[in-house]
Amino acid sequence: MSILTVLVVLIVAGIILYLINTYIPMDGKIKSILNIVVVILIIIWLLKVFGIIGSLSSIKV
Repeated sequence: MSILTVLVVLIVAGIILYLINTYIPMDGKIKSILNIVVVILIIIWLLKVFGIIGSLSSIKV
């Protein structure tokens, strides 16, 4: 996956999250939980894209 694709996905996710936070009326706690969940999902996706999670799965404890 190219860096351009990663950047586009990050920008689109940021814009969608901004629009949800701005225009959909929600309680502040729900917004913060939504933001945390989206950030965690993006971090996990980035780790998979750069192959860090794939290499960690081969390690046996």
